[in-house]
Amino acid sequence: MTIRTDYCGRLSVDDIGKTVTVCGWVSKRREHGEFLAFVDLRDRTGMIQCVVDHAHDIRSEYVLAITGTVRERPAETVNEELSTGSIEIGDATVEVLSQAEPPPFQISGRVEVDETIRIRHRYLDLRTGRMQRNLRSRALINSAIRRAMDAQEFVEVETPMLIASTPEGARDFVVPSRLTPGSFYALPQSPQLFKQLCMVGGIDRYYQIARCMRDEDLRADRQFEFTQLDMEMSFVDGQDVRAVVSEAVSEAAESITGERPGLIPEMSWLEAMNRFGSDKPDIRFGLELVELTDVFANTDFNAFKAACIKGIKVEGGSEIGRNQLDQLTDKAKSWGAKGLVWVKVGESGEVNSPVAKFMSEEEISNLLAAMGAVAGDICYLIADDWRQTVHVLGLLRLELGKPPVNEGGFHFLWVVDFPLFEDIDGEGNPVPAHHPFTMPHEDDLELLSGTAEPNDLLRVRSQAYDLVLNGWELGSGSVRIHRREIQQQIFGLLGISEEESQQKFGFLMDAFRYGAPPHAGFAFGIDRLVALLVGEENIREVIAFPKSQSGTDPLTEAPTPIDQTQLDELGLRVLPPAT
Repeated sequence: MTIRTDYCGRLSVDDIGKTVTVCGWVSKRREHGEFLAFVDLRDRTGMIQCVVDHAHDIRSEYVLAITGTVRERPAETVNEELSTGSIEIGDATVEVLSQAEPPPFQISGRVEVDETIRIRHRYLDLRTGRMQRNLRSRALINSAIRRAMDAQEFVEVETPMLIASTPEGARDFVVPSRLTPGSFYALPQSPQLFKQLCMVGGIDRYYQIARCMRDEDLRADRQFEFTQLDMEMSFVDGQDVRAVVSEAVSEAAESITGERPGLIPEMSWLEAMNRFGSDKPDIRFGLELVELTDVFANTDFNAFKAACIKGIKVEGGSEIGRNQLDQLTDKAKSWGAKGLVWVKVGESGEVNSPVAKFMSEEEISNLLAAMGAVAGDICYLIADDWRQTVHVLGLLRLELGKPPVNEGGFHFLWVVDFPLFEDIDGEGNPVPAHHPFTMPHEDDLELLSGTAEPNDLLRVRSQAYDLVLNGWELGSGSVRIHRREIQQQIFGLLGISEEESQQKFGFLMDAFRYGAPPHAGFAFGIDRLVALLVGEENIREVIAFPKSQSGTDPLTEAPTPIDQTQLDELGLRVLPPAT
């Protein structure tokens, strides 16, 4: 077999006159007269035009080795879209290495292809320029992350893939044990407990590019299987962790964009919710929420007699039609709002709104002043309790103004000071906003006392922090609880008895008996980071072999039943579907 001497996309005018052998796939073939044909040959580096004897039976996606001489193209045939567009390989001889049937879709990627077909034939989809670019970018990002972590004296440690099931907020994927019938391993949702044990073990600085699995509904930024940078540090606080992670993501961003993002700003969770209606705010655009509760403090309008009123102003948005306004109102209701109030400002400053007659002149004047609304603007208002108000307006803000993922640059943001608990359940137990190993804020520890009221618990801040990029949550982290008595106190508040906590987390709690250092950590999704840096809206486009939206794999047809012999070995019986 002919040995390749050069890659297609790396040839240049400097190689003119050189005899080369290139190998790859036929992207296109064009007849030229009676005796010649042009073959565009493609490999992972790009494409080059080859002039060959048309007698060869060459078709799209055949695998060829072509040997010939690099020469300059005639001026009128130069292709400016190709890096090799000013040269070609002439006097070419062809060796067919492998024939190919017609592919089910164009590899050129010029025609939109159904996702299921793409995943079913992923090995063909991987040949496209888009997937080649994305996966190579992913490799560069992984390398950059490792460089950054190694430079900061972290030790890469691999943690187990078969572990005990622990409650981490999502359903586990479980694996039956053949040697212990009736017992199961779980696939890790994260290496959380093991990395904390590494800190007890004196590793001091741990990291891992970890594979994790969670049985959750799939969406654009979520797959069953995902990859994350997982890290943990001893004798540090949250600021130290954020500095390390900022360096890692800066190195990753520079590997793709050529630029570092600079100092990543911080914003408290409360400020993010009040300004953007989201704990993962997209700060690339405005449309910030404006506080209006005081404007309507003494209103006679019943709909505005609410705990919280906020609004969003869209500059020059008053031309929107009634049908579109009705659609926005329906969306707001689907998000949980009782309704959506809109107020247009006319060219002469007059107000047009279905509820204007219910507002006093003073209220209208103060509303426009608070919103900074002028002629041609439109304001959208929500009145409800605080949580529902900011939630709905946060979604409306994205509906009205969110740019495509690859517009406006890369805006990283640290969100800090999350609440420790997000709600109180029907049994009076607080619902954790993070995993139960998150350290409460030192200033709020007194609110965790045995006499604490539910509202006191909801005021407790955690030492947790999220990294956000362009409105996507990249990852989360926190200072961990390293004192056994505080950990047991948190378990107690969550309704987890000492017996249950010992059963589920005993190996961690026992480890704390032998001297656990203060420690903190973080994990961010590499799939999400890569997608954003290469401008993809869906993480499936940066994963070599993803699952479809339904959670199935059209390529291997997984999940599939297993035969009775395997079930018998595992001591399992499959029940019929529930009716």
